[in-house]
Order: sequence, then structure tokens, then C-alpha cells
Amino acid sequence: MISMTLLGLLGLLSLFALLALRMPVALSMLGVGFLGTAVANANKFIGVGMASDQAWARGWKIAYSNLAGESFEAASNFNLLVIPMFVLMGNLAGVSGMSNHLFAAAYRWMGHLRGGLASATIAACAGFAALSGSSLASAVTMGRVALPEMKRYKYSDRLATGSVAAGGTLGFLIPPSGGMIIYAVLTEQSIGRLFMAGVFPGIILTLLFIGAIYIVVARNPEAGPRGERSGRKERLAALWRAVPILGVVLITIGGMYTGFFTPVEASSVGAFLTFVVAAWRRSLSLEAARTVILQTMNATATVFLIIIGAFVFIPFMSLTELPAQLVTILTSLPIGDVGVLLVIILAYMLLGMFLESLAMLVLTIPVVIPIAIGLNWDLIWFGIIVVIVLEMGMISPPVGINVFIVKSIAPDVPMGQIFRGIWPFWFAMAAMIGLLVLFPQIALFLPQTIVGG
Repeated sequence: MISMTLLGLLGLLSLFALLALRMPVALSMLGVGFLGTAVANANKFIGVGMASDQAWARGWKIAYSNLAGESFEAASNFNLLVIPMFVLMGNLAGVSGMSNHLFAAAYRWMGHLRGGLASATIAACAGFAALSGSSLASAVTMGRVALPEMKRYKYSDRLATGSVAAGGTLGFLIPPSGGMIIYAVLTEQSIGRLFMAGVFPGIILTLLFIGAIYIVVARNPEAGPRGERSGRKERLAALWRAVPILGVVLITIGGMYTGFFTPVEASSVGAFLTFVVAAWRRSLSLEAARTVILQTMNATATVFLIIIGAFVFIPFMSLTELPAQLVTILTSLPIGDVGVLLVIILAYMLLGMFLESLAMLVLTIPVVIPIAIGLNWDLIWFGIIVVIVLEMGMISPPVGINVFIVKSIAPDVPMGQIFRGIWPFWFAMAAMIGLLVLFPQIALFLPQTIVGG
């Protein structure tokens, strides 16, 4: 017989070992959760005096029942329709050239300033994030548009690549964020309220990124030379071309805020309107439509498999009572709530150096959420902090996924230069976390005023 705490620790170690061997995170969680549930239940039955063979038979039966039941619950969850709809919305935006119009509008208004092209890239990334909900899509799409322009104006490699890598992370914070959807599902929070909570932090973080660019070019003006100044007519024309995109964002987000749409309805309306804009611009050929459908199906299947894996893994962790013991340990430390939060943030930063953000989110939720509940933290506010820390991991060495994405777009820029370029933005994210700790209403104001919320 083995103690439940030791079993939980062995489960976590096994999971990290599988991830180190490049096993997909969803299958790793499925395997560890399934086997761990069988072992934990058999161990429990043996502990109450049941014969070993009967205990193991019962343990396997419960594990199979849990696997089937949790998989069905995840796959049949109506609220998860937001995933394929928002993914479809982002893919339609990608193939229809909306990213070009967003960048052009931002460039016309900001390009004449020092570091203006980099600031325009951040602004365009924020706009595209509100359509795609994906950090990788934002980094890839805007990188292909913005990096050649910044190279043409002789921007420093650090500032150019750093702004694209950091700007892409906004897709994880600005709704409709895929990371927020998974957090909401795993913590049983309202997707709509969580989306609203990300609006103001997303805007403020965008401004902090632009502020970081201003500081960089103030210290080294040659890092971000001024671009051409556009006339009023050109600015208004560029803004007019971006109006349909901004309209889709305002309708979907505004509809959720006013209670006119549920998140599921908003995702469907957003996907439909994006389709209408793409068709109106005649950018949706048969081949493009095929690509959009296949990409949407592939991304949706991946996310759902991750959610199913988490649904199987989380009950196993609950059985071991490891999260409850961590709550007891952390809440008994003489460091206060802020100290506990700092420990969690530092742990996330450390994990972010080695794990991909979605994997880190589903792995840590079973452990950190009981701690947040034990300390009476608002889970919406805490979710925004977690999302921002995960964003930091996307650009942190040595495994910052967005850095590798930018490297694939700019193969001539050394990896070291890209990593050096992300630090001003990394500290801007740290400043955003500090603001949220000091002023929680930045995240909570909109969710508290949302109609029906």
C-alpha cells in the first residue's frame, strides 16, 4: 500500500517525464490520469481490507468509467462550441488579408514616430488578437507583414523581432483568448465574464508595450527610425478599410457585455460576420476555404483532446489530496496572501522556461486553483494574472514558443538577438501583474457590470 500523497507526486513526476520525452500533453495527461485513478482507487480499497484482486478489479472499473464519463462530458459541453467558432473566425481573418489592413491603418497613424513601425505592429497584433484569439496566429500573421517593413526602414533586429514576439502574446490575453476558454472550463467560471476581465488589462498591456518601445528608442534613436508621414487622406482611407474588422470585434465583445449575446452566440455571430467580410472582399477562394476548414478542424480537435486529458487528470489529483495538502502548507506560511501569490507567479515563470503555455495551464490548474479558493481570491482576477504570466513564458528563454515563431519568419536574425529584444516587453508584463495586484478592479470592473453577469 502506498500513501496518496506519494502517489500524487509520482503521478506529477511521470507526467513531466512523458513531456520531457516529447509525448503530447493531452495523451500524457490521459495516460497518467487513467492509470493513476486505477492505482489510487485500488490502493484505497486495499486500505479498507478488500482482497487485492478485487481491489484492482474495482480500481480498473472506476478508471474506465471515469475515462468514458469525463470524455463524454468534455465533448458534449455546449459552452465549448466557442472554440471551433472563434478558431474559424481567426482563420477566416487570416486568409482574408484583414491583418494587412490592420497593420496599414496602424502604420499610417503611428509610422512617422520614432519606433512607430514597432508600435504599429503592437497595435495591429492587439487588433488581430481580438479576431483570432491565438498568440501563435498573431505572431505569424503580423510578423510576415511587419518584419519586412521594419527591415526596410533599418530597425534594429532586437526591437523588430522583440515587438512581433511580444505583440503576438496579446492573443492569449485579449478576448476571445483560447487560453481563457480552457481556464474557464477547467475552473467552472463564466467564459463571458472572463473575456470581459481581459479587455482593460489587454488595452493597458498594449499601451505598456508601446511605452517600452518609446523607452528603447529614447535611449537609442537608431533602433527605431521614423517612417514616412502619411497625409490625412491616406490615414482616413486606411482607417476606413479597417472599419469592418473593428466592427466585427465591437459587435462580438459589445454583444457579450450588454447581454445581447451569450459567448456561444457571440462566437457564431463573429465567425459569420468575418465570413461575410472575407466574401465581400473576394478573398475566400475554394482553396482558401478548404484550408480554413482543415485548420479549424485540426485546432479544434487538438484543444478538445487537451481538455479531455485535463478532465481525466484532475480527478486523479483530487483523489491523491495533494492539492489540498499544498493549500494547507502555503496558507500556513507567514508570508501573507501577496507572498503566496508571488510564490505561484515565480513557479509559473520557472515552468514557463520549459513548458508550452497551454500545457502549463492544464497541468497547474488542479494544483493552484484549490490554493486560490483557500485564500478566497476572485478566480476571474486570478485567471487574468495566470494568463499574463503564461504570456511571459511564451517569450522567456530557452523555450519561448513565440521567439521560435519569429525566428522561422526572420531566419537571418540570431536567436540571441531575438531573446535580447524581448526583455523590455517582459518587464512590461511584470508591471501589468503589479498593477493587477494593486488595483484588482482593472480586471473586475467589466465582469461586475456585465448584464446578466
